[in-house]
Amino acid sequence: MQDRFGRTLYKAICSDCGKECEVPFQPDGTRPVYCRECYLKRKGNRRFGRR
Repeated sequence: MQDRFGRTLYKAICSDCGKECEVPFQPDGTRPVYCRECYLKRKGNRRFGRR
C-alpha cells in the first residue's frame, strides 16, 4: 500500500498500545514503532528547549 505521497507503507504493531498501524519505513525490530496517536503523545512529552 502507498500513502498520498507515493511512499510504501508497512504494517507494524505499536510498541505502546499494541494497535496495528502502517508506517512509511520497514520496521527492523531493533527500535520501537509507534502508531500516529502514540507518536504524537510521546512527541508532546518532550522537554522544552530540547531539539
